[in-house]
Amino acid sequence: MAVRGIRGAISVPTDTPEEILSATRELLLEILRTNQITEFDEIASIFFTTTPDLVGTFPAEAARALGMCHVPLLCASEIAVANRMPLCVRVLLHFNTEKPQREMVHVYLREAKKLRPDVQNAQ
Repeated sequence: MAVRGIRGAISVPTDTPEEILSATRELLLEILRTNQITEFDEIASIFFTTTPDLVGTFPAEAARALGMCHVPLLCASEIAVANRMPLCVRVLLHFNTEKPQREMVHVYLREAKKLRPDVQNAQ
């Protein structure tokens, strides 16, 4: 079985714990749905990043609230690149699967759709 990467991102309207957790939950649920991930044991790990303007809370808390208590989670801040999209949570989910990488569905929601216009996902 291989480990595959699934990317995603979502914009957040304001830097509050509630908005960060709500957006991260929305993103995770859409990644799980579109990639037909039904067991958290299939998830090897999740790496979250936020733009430097999001400091209200750790997005990994949304994964824990969904029940991902045994999935290794890590949060970090994105580098402060000029003209970057503000107020953005990004995810790299590592998934144990027999599927090839080309079948992984990457999910970009809200304003974050602009980050990867080349990616066709479930939106």
